[in-house]
Amino acid sequence: MQDLPPNTPVIIGVGFCQEKLDDAVASSEPVQLMINAVRDAARDAGSDALLTQLESISVEQGMWDYRNPGKLIADAVGCPEAKSILADLGVLQLTPLFNLFDAIESGEQHIGVVTGGEAKYRELRAKINGQTVSNTQQGEDTPEPDVYHPTPDPFATEVEAAAGIFMPVELFAVIESALRYSQGLSVEEHRDKIAALYSSFSEIAANNPHAWSQDIVPANEIRNAVGKNAMLAFPYTKKHNSQWNVNQAVAIIVCSYAKAKEMKLDSNQWIYPVAAVQSRHVVCLAQQKQLHSHPGTVMAGERAYQLAGISNKDISAADLYSCFPSSVQSFAHDLKLDSVCPWSVTGSMAFAGGPYNHGALDGVARMVEVLRADDKTEKKTRFGLTSNLSGIFGKQAIALFSNQPNKNGYCFEDITEAVAAVDKPLPVTGDYTGSATVAGYTVVFNKEVPSHGFAYCDTPTGARTVAKSSDKNLLTQMTQEEFVGRTITIHDDRSFS
Repeated sequence: MQDLPPNTPVIIGVGFCQEKLDDAVASSEPVQLMINAVRDAARDAGSDALLTQLESISVEQGMWDYRNPGKLIADAVGCPEAKSILADLGVLQLTPLFNLFDAIESGEQHIGVVTGGEAKYRELRAKINGQTVSNTQQGEDTPEPDVYHPTPDPFATEVEAAAGIFMPVELFAVIESALRYSQGLSVEEHRDKIAALYSSFSEIAANNPHAWSQDIVPANEIRNAVGKNAMLAFPYTKKHNSQWNVNQAVAIIVCSYAKAKEMKLDSNQWIYPVAAVQSRHVVCLAQQKQLHSHPGTVMAGERAYQLAGISNKDISAADLYSCFPSSVQSFAHDLKLDSVCPWSVTGSMAFAGGPYNHGALDGVARMVEVLRADDKTEKKTRFGLTSNLSGIFGKQAIALFSNQPNKNGYCFEDITEAVAAVDKPLPVTGDYTGSATVAGYTVVFNKEVPSHGFAYCDTPTGARTVAKSSDKNLLTQMTQEEFVGRTITIHDDRSFS
């Protein structure tokens, strides 16, 4: 193979750990799952010995309260001096990986790992079985992580909070309605479409050895609210949602080209980061001009393609962030991948598993395996794309990978300022009354019964507002007819008719 600059970042190993035990007491806690995944990544790279050489351990915050999880992992795998890094919820899940790429390219370090792990299934089994489980406790004398990445960004506006809309499934369902309207589909046609999409994802998951569920699910079982598959926020049933109740961990080991050669690792296993672009410009859903399309995604995608010296047509595999169907579809639309390639290599977070805060890492790790699986005799160059969002499309990140080194090397850009210059938030009002045009909406269900509906509306002055209704007849109508684009009347009590 061609000789590369010594500090070229290379993914040398990916590791997975998954447990599905009925006995919660016998199940591993989150940090042990991460330790197992890191060890698996080293075996995948071809060298258990490299664990002692890790210079950094980056961990993505989960639904656990370890004070310094990186230190627990470092001590367990034999690199106690490794830098401990913790990224809080709300930091783009790809950012710690981008930071590691940059640290290696700059020569700041030579090898490191990014990991995340969750054990919500363990907690669920404990509740069902009446068992007690606990995680390792780190006392106040435990040093804090060497590096901590916080995020102060808002999740929603005060107007949305006042209306009582705060669950992700509700917010992404609002985006879904705007996507449907932009595509010119009827309500029923659209329900058929997203059910078929997610059924196809279940087929992909069935061929993913790391997927939480490998059952192929027919479209009608996803589309229709029957039995345990309850309607949550129209048109989303439970099977459209990310599956949080998993015991899963993932780890990605990255090192410099020179270090990989020094360790005499198998270069056929290496996957090369090509381009990484992120926007950290946050606009809450109520303030987004277009609910179905996002300037940050469009600009990040265009720039990533430019940095890699390729076009969207060169993408052969993708794993688009899939917390809900609207996320996948919006990414596909803005990245121009509608008819280019399948949109998932994992099988989506609904079937492969949707751990709380590291699903994007699972996408990268599985992409590494997919890109490796090419015919090694021809060595045809292939490009894979993974995407990530934070909040309700408040931030976006795009990463491109290849099974071959790229002529442009590895390139990273943070385009936050450029996106902020064009993506101006709409003014939001919480006291508007009168006629307004629906930009997006959903109906929230309580078991089998419509409970209330939300409508994101544009006022005649160009502001955005949110209204709510509990009128049963109106709610039923909103699940049968298109309300996006309609004019409604907002009353003093924030209800609408």
